[in-house]
Amino acid sequence: MTRPAVPRILADTAGLAAATGEPGVSGAVWKLQEPSRDLDANVIALAPGGTIDLHDGPDVDVLIHVLAGSGVLTTAGDQLDLAPGALVWLPRRSRRGVAAGQEGLRYLTVHQRRQALVITGPATSRPRAHSA
Repeated sequence: MTRPAVPRILADTAGLAAATGEPGVSGAVWKLQEPSRDLDANVIALAPGGTIDLHDGPDVDVLIHVLAGSGVLTTAGDQLDLAPGALVWLPRRSRRGVAAGQEGLRYLTVHQRRQALVITGPATSRPRAHSA
């Protein structure tokens, strides 16, 4: 019998935020790893001047909470300044790009968990009965 998950502290975002601007550090610096979950969450780091090119987002809504640093979120119709404490909603499939400021940028993303892709082999056929 599997025991139900219990609430617990998963990370110290103040500590993750304090590392903003580390040279050469970009990408996910923390990920929610719990196997039984409905959410995905990551802390994304962009180095000073780092960017995420303009793209169409995934098929899920995403919530971003800026932890440290600064930057600009470019959308299909606007540019939004990102600063610590900003809470931003990115509607599913919305166009977005991010550029970090001089001190870099760290933000938490939260969204519904997407199903992992499952790769299967070719379909096998059942053996046929032979007529005599």
